[in-house]
Amino acid sequence: MISAGETFMQLPPCKPMRLLGRTVAALVLASSSTLGQTTPSSLDGSPIDDQTIVRIQQAGDAYVQQQLEQFGSPGISAALCLPEGSILTFVAGFASQEDRELMTPDHLLLSGSVGKTYVTAALHHAVAHSLLSLDDRAATHLKDEPWFARLPNASDVTITQLLRHQTGIPRYVFDPEFWRTVVTEPDRVWEPEDLLRPVLDAAPLFAAGEGWAYSDTNYIVIGVVLEKITEQPFYDYVSESLLEPHGLERTLPSDRRDLPGMSQGYSVALRNLGVPHRVLSDGVFRFNPQFEWCGGGYASTPADLARWAQLLYSGQAFDGTYLETMLDDVPAEALGAGTSYGLGVIRSKTSLGELYGHDGFMTGYLTTMGYFPDHGIAVTCQWNTDDQQVTGSGPRRQHLVELASRAMGAARLDGSSMPEK
Repeated sequence: MISAGETFMQLPPCKPMRLLGRTVAALVLASSSTLGQTTPSSLDGSPIDDQTIVRIQQAGDAYVQQQLEQFGSPGISAALCLPEGSILTFVAGFASQEDRELMTPDHLLLSGSVGKTYVTAALHHAVAHSLLSLDDRAATHLKDEPWFARLPNASDVTITQLLRHQTGIPRYVFDPEFWRTVVTEPDRVWEPEDLLRPVLDAAPLFAAGEGWAYSDTNYIVIGVVLEKITEQPFYDYVSESLLEPHGLERTLPSDRRDLPGMSQGYSVALRNLGVPHRVLSDGVFRFNPQFEWCGGGYASTPADLARWAQLLYSGQAFDGTYLETMLDDVPAEALGAGTSYGLGVIRSKTSLGELYGHDGFMTGYLTTMGYFPDHGIAVTCQWNTDDQQVTGSGPRRQHLVELASRAMGAARLDGSSMPEK
């Protein structure tokens, strides 16, 4: 294990390109300006040798296989983005148990609330382009919406409070009638007002700005604000401003039932609400995941998510200064002791120093992604089940710490590949 006091030298990240490797893993390399093949670099920026890559690959492979055997997830898919942009992927188990289809690095998985990181990045991008201010009240942009005045604390909530879950607005996803409709009307296309309806006229959890309570509803409201100020659909704005410039081609809106390339997902947590165990039938969702929208709203590969985490949390998601504001946090003990929440980012303290990231839950899938700023490493781990037991007894982000630690330890076996701070 490496201590939090040691570090990698951070180099400018580079645009990923898949190189063929083992069936269960791939190393991604390229430059930020071209897709030409580059020489792999070590964790301190010097040329890396094949043996070091093999050791890191073996350490990651062994870890995900160990987790699969210990906790019984159908499949696990993970990725590690090194400081100069190289990405290694690790998979174990099945994308579909019934079909005996092995999980691969190219399988898409729903990333759940990790999608909030695209929402906050898009909002900060809009701020950088003077389309709004974080201090604006939501009413400034939404007062003409017929439903807006019926939101709890409607006249008081600000953009910052929405992003940081300080509005006192309850969660719409806890409404049983909502889930009944999701299951019985699988082709329904959900409008923002449909998602907000369960909380209209509800009592606020607390006065705006005077508490903290995680609520997907906040991000539905932010999505409506974004579409108003940008005058284009949310997904188009994210794609054009954030995904396409960085070549994140395996990050797709979960805006329809037919999403080619998905891993099967297995639902356990929501069976009591009528959600089927296998969420795909012949490759098509048995409900419309489009309802998640700005509460999450994306399918991705771990490689794309790890790359995104490195870009976002190193301040390189777009031209402009945003990271300090995004990291402005408040205590969020409900997410774990010592945990805080910024503007769409979970901050936690680990044995490798601070971790910036987000967790995600979506019917049939679990995700955790994060970035270790002291080391320039980003890690993602995804499971194709929503059974929380498959991630162990601790927080999901413990797996990010373990994968990063094992990779760093493997690299340090070669004294030339790891600098001392």
